[in-house]
Amino acid sequence: MKWVTREKPKTDRIACPWLIRKFIDPDAEIIYVPREQVLEVAEKEGATSFDAPDAKYGHREGKCTFEVLIEEYKLTDPALLKLAEIVHGADTHDERTTPQSNGLRAIGEGFLHVIQDDHENLRIQSYIYDALYEWCKASISANM
Repeated sequence: MKWVTREKPKTDRIACPWLIRKFIDPDAEIIYVPREQVLEVAEKEGATSFDAPDAKYGHREGKCTFEVLIEEYKLTDPALLKLAEIVHGADTHDERTTPQSNGLRAIGEGFLHVIQDDHENLRIQSYIYDALYEWCKASISANM
């Protein structure tokens, strides 16, 4: 399935494709386009739009797109829910920011200056989300 979002990804537009490929649609094709073309490309390509104005999946009721996808697809993995808290804080700048959120935000914004190709940026930053997810799993196990 094709998924389309805004170009120049950071935080939610990296976290969501990572989530989609790991937990929702392993064969997902991610398409990055200019903001004003997201809905047009989604319709033309039969793609699912996300994290863009009027997209099928976007921020709702104080939740970032990552959290909306977790809710929509009924994902209940405790480590994934912990990661969602980190992503939420990094993406929304609200009072629920975790200690890890500011670092994740800085990394996402920094990568925009280091890697110009959106797909390469996604490929490399996916390792960060793999590592954070494993950290979340380990921290939950340590607290049991």
